[in-house]
Amino acid sequence: MSKEFVDVLVIGAGPSGCVSSSYLKNNNINVKVVEKTKFPRLVVGESLIPRVMDHFDEAGLLPALQTIGFEKKLGARFLRGNEICIFDFSNKFGEGWDWTWQVPRSDFDHTLAQEVINKGVDLEFETEVIDIKFDGTNSITTVKSKDGETKEIHARFVIDSSGYGRVLPRLLDLEKPSKLSPHSAIFSHVKDSNREEGTEGTLISFDIIETEVWLWVIPFSNGNTSLGIVGPTEYIDNLLENKNTAHALKKAISLSDYYIKRFRDIEFHFEPKHLKDYSCSVKSLFGNGFALTGNASEFLDPVFSSGMAFATESGMLAAKLALRQLNGEKIDWQKEYADYILYGVDVFTTYIKEWYTGNLQELFFHQPENEDIKRKICAVLAGYVWNKDNPFVRKHDTVIKNLANLIKLEKQ
Repeated sequence: MSKEFVDVLVIGAGPSGCVSSSYLKNNNINVKVVEKTKFPRLVVGESLIPRVMDHFDEAGLLPALQTIGFEKKLGARFLRGNEICIFDFSNKFGEGWDWTWQVPRSDFDHTLAQEVINKGVDLEFETEVIDIKFDGTNSITTVKSKDGETKEIHARFVIDSSGYGRVLPRLLDLEKPSKLSPHSAIFSHVKDSNREEGTEGTLISFDIIETEVWLWVIPFSNGNTSLGIVGPTEYIDNLLENKNTAHALKKAISLSDYYIKRFRDIEFHFEPKHLKDYSCSVKSLFGNGFALTGNASEFLDPVFSSGMAFATESGMLAAKLALRQLNGEKIDWQKEYADYILYGVDVFTTYIKEWYTGNLQELFFHQPENEDIKRKICAVLAGYVWNKDNPFVRKHDTVIKNLANLIKLEKQ
């Protein structure tokens, strides 16, 4: 069996893996990326939040992305019947980017991967990790190519950015049930032929059908739009009574008073995908010689588009710490990596839980709007969930519940 020797092996060429490998390459580290699929490939997670822009910028990947002309995302709109709440990222608490993108992920990820290759990173597509062993100082990863050939990759450090593939969690028995209640989704893309001119046509929206059920509408610059329904798994299973995902998604669209006219007779570009019980977790974010990033570690819920923010945040941080470790520094991975990442996970977990209890929706739609509260929540939705100057980050576990209770008392 042939052998390769590298400093860092990155598993997965999605946004997290590209940020990690690009940063390491920029710092003269011998890095290799293996990716199980062939790009471009279909993947969910098309709505970004501003925090990711910091990471693409720092990794040197932003110029390549800016040439494509993705739809600019300046904020987000939430609908509930006749009620409307719009968050503007330029009007948020604290510093940070005030825009990002809405992207067809096949194009977005393909652009990232090609730019990483352009930088000189050795990236192998259609190469699957089938085994890994750690001996305390090095790892030996066995991979299989599309031709069925196997080889060993010896690395001083491994970053698992394998997303839903969750390579190391599966191989090292690190899987753990999510703390969130089971939710599922069905989504597809459509040619948005009834799209209105101006902001209305391009605005990302979350239309609340019931407290725990919502429709996403994500318009792209290529004239297509992503449509998806999210709800408790039992609710989605009921929509799928005849196992027909297209019928289920059309039924979901018909429940939206706001979007029924725009999407009533629409044809799906592909058979809608069913993502069942998507939330996942792990026992540990790191081990001796490896770190887990992005969806290979934690995936929460799509409602606030936090997935890629955690992917790039963890991808960048893992690369920085790995670089320092390779340079002989002793790294406290628990304190510097796991504790840090999990703080942001905890903040978003609170917001997701309080969304589905209805408490956060009380704050979103309360009239008259409290501009100060809205700015602080907006910073969280923009992904700045590590800024403890923001009381809606620092006191996340109590502030939403307490304010929602005050609103309910006021109504009574």
